[in-house]
Amino acid sequence: MIIEMDQKLLTDMPDLKMGINYYTKITVEESPQMLKGRLQLFQEQLFFEMEDKPLADYVGIKEWRSVWKSLGADPNRYRPSVEALMRRVKKQNYIQPFHSAVDLNNFFSLQYEIPVGIYDFEKTIGNIRVSVGSEEDGYEGLNGRFNSLSGILLLQDDYSPFGSPFVDSIRTAVTQETTSALQIFFIRPSMDAEEALELTTACANMFTSISGGDSQSFVLHADEHVITIEP
Repeated sequence: MIIEMDQKLLTDMPDLKMGINYYTKITVEESPQMLKGRLQLFQEQLFFEMEDKPLADYVGIKEWRSVWKSLGADPNRYRPSVEALMRRVKKQNYIQPFHSAVDLNNFFSLQYEIPVGIYDFEKTIGNIRVSVGSEEDGYEGLNGRFNSLSGILLLQDDYSPFGSPFVDSIRTAVTQETTSALQIFFIRPSMDAEEALELTTACANMFTSISGGDSQSFVLHADEHVITIEP
């Protein structure tokens, strides 16, 4: 599989970066109590922190709202997924455990203040391209409705779009039958490539410590906009 960032996208936003973890031989199941407790505690800490700190002051949210505007989307109408998560926490509508892959994804997103997506590798078709959605792009999302991706960063395989830092599609959702997965970190543009790889690799190590399996970590950026994954 080849994963490539669109050259025009990088011309318009040369600091854009994406961390990628490719997992094989993983086991997705109910999260261990340690992870459930850690996710709950982190949300409680965030809730008290946000009583004195506005959402707009969080660097990750500020940067991703800026990306939204640069690409032509309205961040007040289509919020970056990390902002949607943090708004839930602010209302004490805490994210409940789902399964190990999703719970880790939500934890990483809240911890690093970035959108994070995870996709069943076996449900993707052909190569993957990262670009900006047009008016024709959209899909049935995990939020239970059809989502337009016009002006929003998207992941598209040879069949159709399937992921974005807004909301992901049902088609490539990770389930307890998933054994190989792609995890995408929509890195803050201000972070350099070396730090982005450190973040991505650290998350891979935590993921495999809970779900088992093996991992490969990469970062897509202006100087390395194409990678090849060999299953």
